[in-house]
Amino acid sequence: MTYRQAGDYQIPNLQLENEGEKPLGKYGRMRRAFLEQNNPMLLNDMILTESLFPHLWEIEETAKARVEFLMEQYLKDSPAPNKETQQMAWVQHMNSLKAQAEEVVMTELINS
Repeated sequence: MTYRQAGDYQIPNLQLENEGEKPLGKYGRMRRAFLEQNNPMLLNDMILTESLFPHLWEIEETAKARVEFLMEQYLKDSPAPNKETQQMAWVQHMNSLKAQAEEVVMTELINS
């Protein structure tokens, strides 16, 4: 291991290997923010073992799939108004369903 001098201290030169493979999306960034605020020890451990980014990418993919699945289920239970004749009602309905699905994902995946 190599070190660099910073004043009176020697700091190890650490480089993460898989940091920039793909960008983090909305849910991955939300999970990271949750870990920073509520479990910084786990976050630091994941950074040092280089398991943070794979974990965040997995959360991102799982959350997207879960939101899509929930949206389909909610649309079956509560069909949307006709998009061609009632555009604003359709947008309002779809935004409401997406907010419900994201609330479930936040509880199940992001904030757990």
